Amino acid sequence: MLDQTPSKTRPAAAPSDHPALPRPKVGILLANLGTPDGTDYWSMRRYLGEFLSDKRVIDYPSWKWQPILQLIVLSKRPFSSGEAYRSIWNEEADESPLMTITKAQIAKIRTQVHEAFGDAVMVDFCMRYGNPSTASKVREMVAAGCEKILFFPLYPQYAGATTATANDQFFRALMDEKWQPATRTVPPYFENPLYIDALAASIERKYAELEMRPDILLCSYHGLPKRYLMEGDPYHCQCQKTTRLLKERLGWDDTQIMTTFQSKFGPEEWLKPYTVEEVARQAKAGNKRIAVCAPAFSADCIETLEEINEEIRESFEEAGGEDFTYVPCLNDDDAHITALTSVIADNLAGWLVPQTA
Repeated sequence: MLDQTPSKTRPAAAPSDHPALPRPKVGILLANLGTPDGTDYWSMRRYLGEFLSDKRVIDYPSWKWQPILQLIVLSKRPFSSGEAYRSIWNEEADESPLMTITKAQIAKIRTQVHEAFGDAVMVDFCMRYGNPSTASKVREMVAAGCEKILFFPLYPQYAGATTATANDQFFRALMDEKWQPATRTVPPYFENPLYIDALAASIERKYAELEMRPDILLCSYHGLPKRYLMEGDPYHCQCQKTTRLLKERLGWDDTQIMTTFQSKFGPEEWLKPYTVEEVARQAKAGNKRIAVCAPAFSADCIETLEEINEEIRESFEEAGGEDFTYVPCLNDDDAHITALTSVIADNLAGWLVPQTA
């Protein structure tokens, strides 16, 4: 929902029949991956069909991939994916945890942004796949008077399959606007000190709750085909640097933390080591207590709540592991919101000046 309905005025010296225009504003549109509208077969099929048809996600030729997707994948996968979503679904709100958390994040960001810049800004969110769509939110912002829009994909590390496809969809939405707003896109923020501090603080808090310290922390990032790295995608390097910066902030050595990758899909080799295999290897090597965090996700979702906390945990325990700890994503933690708001403020430079106290 947009912040408020802006008042409309007729431009100075305009003829009497000139339509009234809304007061100019700057829009801040944050974007995340997306979520199905429900856990039933058709809701899941629509969502997965949109997601898995994205050329940034799976770049096989359409003539080869679409028959497989439509006739095989989308005949079976909606059932298993629906079951996975049902295990984490927010029944009270009838929505996925990603949607619930994103709404909470936006409410807090909106408050901080308005405190800094007043009512000259409008804050909202969209999803790359599913609802609310990017196009619908761009349309609402333009109609409400946003002559400038800052578009913020909520991915700390850049990847073509996440940041780039979100930007693609934003630019496609702009193509339908008669009067396009001036736009900026927010670059990856994996090096931002406030983000690293928030990540470290969340791990320190979790460790303080445990009776025994984990033997190792796995930083599990969503995976990509290794081929994407070879073709120039910087994601792998940015993930490795995130782990290094986190390690330095925590004051740990290399034996206490490592980078792994999850969510492999299809027959290709993906970035390694695979989290699901590494947790089993750690257990067999004698590390019976491990912790897993997910620095690539700004909010808990199916990949963290179901894949990490259920499937990957099971792999660890079946290999002889004893204590598995999942460190939740930063979600709407105040330190995380402050970090995101700081990134927004930096990227508004030249457009808006913060209000003086």
